[in-house]
Amino acid sequence: MGRRRGAARAVVGGLLAAGLVVLPVAPGPPPASAEAPATGTAASTATEPRPTADPAAPTPTAPRTERPPQGSAPDGRIVGGADLDTRGLVVADDTPPLPGPLAASGWLVADATSGSVLAARDPHGRYYPASTLKTLTLLTLAPRLDPAQVVVGTPEDEQVEGSRVGLVAGGRYSVGFLFQGLILQSGNDAANALARAAGGTAATVAAMTETAESIGAYDTVVGGPSGLDVAGQSSSPYDLALIFRDLVTDPVTAAVLTTVTAQVPEVPGRGPGFQIQNQNPLGAYPGTLGGKTGFTDAARHAFVTAAERDGRRLVVSVLDTENQPLRAADQAALLLDWGFAVPPGTEGVGRLVQPADLVTPPEPSRPTPRPAEPALPDASAAPVAADRSDEHPSPLIGAGLAVAAAVVVGVTVVGRRRAVRRAPGAQRTPDVSGADR
Repeated sequence: MGRRRGAARAVVGGLLAAGLVVLPVAPGPPPASAEAPATGTAASTATEPRPTADPAAPTPTAPRTERPPQGSAPDGRIVGGADLDTRGLVVADDTPPLPGPLAASGWLVADATSGSVLAARDPHGRYYPASTLKTLTLLTLAPRLDPAQVVVGTPEDEQVEGSRVGLVAGGRYSVGFLFQGLILQSGNDAANALARAAGGTAATVAAMTETAESIGAYDTVVGGPSGLDVAGQSSSPYDLALIFRDLVTDPVTAAVLTTVTAQVPEVPGRGPGFQIQNQNPLGAYPGTLGGKTGFTDAARHAFVTAAERDGRRLVVSVLDTENQPLRAADQAALLLDWGFAVPPGTEGVGRLVQPADLVTPPEPSRPTPRPAEPALPDASAAPVAADRSDEHPSPLIGAGLAVAAAVVVGVTVVGRRRAVRRAPGAQRTPDVSGADR
């Protein structure tokens, strides 16, 4: 891709040098580069209002019938690079054929260490995340809560919709155990209890939103700590990869992801203690670093995971798919296998940003130029006719501008072109297997 862009720029440079293109010079700051892999919010950059969830609106109960909106940064740019500005499939050059069947509407595979995105489909599509959003709950609350803090169960925990660990009113549960219940069993009751420990649902949603924005996950709109459907709630394949990359990097959260079993404490007079197991369907995948499933009637099936092989870490996210012809986790396993077959160091189609990429540095201050002293009139000089070129521009300038416009369009097309391969699709079979997991 770099060679293609370099050749195109050379053409423009040659035309300029030969005087075949006349470009007007306008004052003002240069435009943001379309190749910028990250985004910032400089004071001079206009920003758009962030989308928000609306818990008061009717809860989504069925899959979307139209494509979800595409996310972007507050300044309108696509996070991770211009080639990720696609609703279709984008694949790095000189890589093996993609595996199949990949039926998910959105997915992404990236090198978790370098951040290089190797392939993706609709990477910034804002899908319902279901319980994959619990990965953001863990990332947000792990540094904020003491794992030894004790939280008392409530009737609301007992009666929460969807999947539960089995908290009971009056039971005493450590935050450390609640983190395990959140991930291992996708406990919505654990999510409730953790939010209460963090100051309530509203405070937790605000903290999760702040965490998402701090890492560049601008496609993620939080409506609650559990991932149960809320109108306007969303995440994207790109954002889930960002979140999970951070989880596997931190030793505390990485340990939660790979916990195999945990013990639910006994509540005297209410229920005995019992053991829960990690429900990661790729728990036996070689080098697994953990995984998180998700399912609701509106979101359908979702999965995010990571694995390590020969010192190389990959992260994969899958959103909006069915169990047929292949489960979300099995599609993720195919993408992991494919990603490990891609040679290390392959130039990607974009990259997972770091927080430092998100801030546009201020422009260096420039000294104020001294005003020029007015020249004295020369009485001996002949009168000079007024310059009216602005009133009647030369037709050559118009022709030059037309040529310049054509060249710029050519540069854009060449610079944005990537190797695109179609993955085999599949008809969806409705799944009514249950509530959020």
